[in-house]
Formats: sequence, structure tokens, C-alpha cells
Amino acid sequence: MLRRLIAAAALLAAALTAAPAAAAGGPLRDLAEARGIYLGTAVTGDRLTGGYADVAADQFGSLTPGNEMKWDAVEPTRGSHDWSRADRVVAFAEAHGQRVRGHTLVWHNQLPGWLTGGTWTADQLRTLMTDHVTAEAGRYKGRVDHWDVVNEPLAEDGTLRRSVFGATLGESYIADAFRAARAADPTAKLYLNDYSIEAVGAKSDGMYDLVKRLLAQGVPVDGVGFQAHLILGQVPASLEANLRRFADLGVDVAITELDVRTTLPATAEKLDRQKADYASVVRACLAVTRCAGVTVWGFTDSDSWIPDFFPGQGAATLYDEDLYPKPAYDGIAGALAPVTPPAPGVCSVTYAVTQQWAGGYTAQATLRNTGTAPLDGWTVRWSQPAGQRVTQAWNTALTQSGTEVTASHLPYNATLPPGGSAAFGLNGTWSGTNPPPTSLICTSGT
Repeated sequence: MLRRLIAAAALLAAALTAAPAAAAGGPLRDLAEARGIYLGTAVTGDRLTGGYADVAADQFGSLTPGNEMKWDAVEPTRGSHDWSRADRVVAFAEAHGQRVRGHTLVWHNQLPGWLTGGTWTADQLRTLMTDHVTAEAGRYKGRVDHWDVVNEPLAEDGTLRRSVFGATLGESYIADAFRAARAADPTAKLYLNDYSIEAVGAKSDGMYDLVKRLLAQGVPVDGVGFQAHLILGQVPASLEANLRRFADLGVDVAITELDVRTTLPATAEKLDRQKADYASVVRACLAVTRCAGVTVWGFTDSDSWIPDFFPGQGAATLYDEDLYPKPAYDGIAGALAPVTPPAPGVCSVTYAVTQQWAGGYTAQATLRNTGTAPLDGWTVRWSQPAGQRVTQAWNTALTQSGTEVTASHLPYNATLPPGGSAAFGLNGTWSGTNPPPTSLICTSGT
């Protein structure tokens, strides 16, 4: 509490215009870019001033308009468009070298009253929908990097949601919306986006099958967005594997609306757990080659949707209400930290997970003498990037202290001729994600 009071006083003294705290390696957006992904946030357009604007511009490489691009916002009266609020967010992003993630073209919520209150035939509704997609995607042609073309198309059991579009048009409305978006903006990445599909289960299976069907029809689905509105301590163990199976279909994947809510008050212990949860999600994205990036759904608790929808819960974002970064900020920064290359030497080592199951895995490492003289003893050290624990090892003397692991030779494999190799293996446990070590350091000698 004292730290928050001090931070609030400092912010007040600076009229909420002081530069936000940054990670030791630079702003989050730069750390993410260096790792090959983007780190984005949803924003409220009319708050893009003062300290709020400073954080949004400095820390994030992508902006998502939280509400400004939804149908009721841009076409409150049939045939009459108001682009002012959406334009403001897009212009802000362009002024600060940021991408824009368009959200959303077709959704069953936040529709204008003239649409929901009307009586339409299937053909009329289809035309209204495709005209809307064409108008909005066309207005921002070349200025929006990704579009959530269809948002939340599935029910909890993985079947088609009986929305105004699903009930009247069936699944075909999804294909029509994507084709209209591609025609209006051929360069934007086009996404399906939904919640509760982060873990392998009925709903994610339904999305997986839907994407396969759409791709088989030639529908231009470029990616799948996983909203990831998570509860403290409940990052799905299958998240990384789930992202990977979608990527294996040939589409990109992204975490699009990440927040981690907790029951209030937010204690130090809860915030530390939240830090680990945010880091775990970012690591899952980094571990999947086709994961394009991570977007947090608002960066400050003062702009979070959680308290309004989940009474008694909150503290779900990276910054507190006074724009002071919380431990979750450090969790993301740590997950995005630059990978340290192995130190040069006379040996090298490779590591691969050879088998994985819920909560457990088997890995094998192979050490090779890259020098011109025999090795007389060797040691391999690494850090477990997601806190995995080694439970068994063979062909090595292995110890673990916290996240640090040390594996050394045994008498029968200590000596390696030039070009020779030695392999050792291990079993371990994991929770959340199971990425491989980012750096394995091999040293020679006893």
C-alpha cells in the first residue's frame, strides 16, 4: 500500500505525464519484437491522453480498439457511419509506429438496434452483414494488420452459436464474412476469435474442426485468436500443445484478449501467482513458431472490464489504477528477455523433448566434443524456463536447485574423442507450459 501511495503521489506531481517504468532490456514492445512476436493491448480511445497514452504508446507494439470498431459504434443508424472513434485509435497507433488489430467485424453482441430490432430474410441479413464488412474493412484497407473477422462463433459445447447470424444463416455466414473481408482488404490477416478455447476440450475441438472445414472450402482464414480471459492459477496445462495443433493446420495463432483475474483484495501472494501466469502464457506463445503475438485486454485496472462483469474480482491487468506496473509486468518482461547464446567452447549440446503427456515429459540431450583434443569430463547447465522439475535422469549425474539444472558426466562417459558424443536423458514434470531451455551451457573438464 505504501508503495502505491508513493507512486500515486509521484504521478500526481507529474500531472500523469511521466514516462512509465520500463523493463531493464527496454519497453515490452521492443522485447517482444526482438523475440519475433508483438505485444499489444486493447485501449479505450477517449482515454488516449496523459499518462494512459504514454504507457499505451511506449510499452505496446499493437493496439486493439476495445469498442470503437464494433458494429453499434460505427453504424448506429442504418447506412450512416460514424468512424470518428475508430479513426482516433488508428491515427494514434500510426503516429506511434504501432500495428492495429481490428476488433471486430461480425459479432453477436454490440449490434445496432436497427439490426437486432428488424425482421430480415436470410438473403437480406447476409447482404447487411457483407456490406458492413466491406465498408469497415475497406475504410481501413492497408491500415489494419489483423482483423477479428468473426468473433465468438461457437457455443460452449463447440457447436455453432445460435446467434442472429448462426440461427438465420448457419455456418455459411462465417465463410461469407471472411471472403468479404479479403475482397475489401487483401493484405490484412483474417482471424476467427473466441473465448474458452485455450485448453484442449469440447469447444477448442469444435473450433479446430471448424477451421479445418473452412480451409477445405478455400475460405481465407489466416489465423485463430485465443482470447485467454483467465482465472488466477488456471493457465491451461495444454495451452502450448493446443496452440501448436492449430498452427499445424497452416494458420497463425495469437493470444488476443489476455487478462488474469483474481478475487479481491489482490494480495502480494496473488500478484506473484499472476506474474507467473502471465509469463506462462507468453512462453507458450514463444514456443510455437506460428504464434504471432500476445494482446492484453487493457493494461490498467482502471480500464478493465472484469469488475463490471465479475463482482468481487479484478486486479487483472499489468498496471494498477495509478498506472504503476505490477509484478505481472515483470513476468512478461522476464518471459520476453533476450535469449543468451551458449558460451563458445570445445563442446556443444542439443536438447529435445521426445515424449510429453499431461504434467510429464521425457527429454534427451546430446553432448558433442567440437574440439581437436579429447574431452576429459563435461558439465551441462541450463535453466528451466517454466519451472519444470526433473524427477529422474540417466547417463548423467544430475542435480536441480530451483530452476537451475546441472548435468555432469559419469565415469563411463567422461572421456570423449574429437567429434565424439554422449547422450543423457531425463524425466520431468511441468505445469502450464513445457518450453525447452533457451540456453544450454556446456563446459569441459572434471
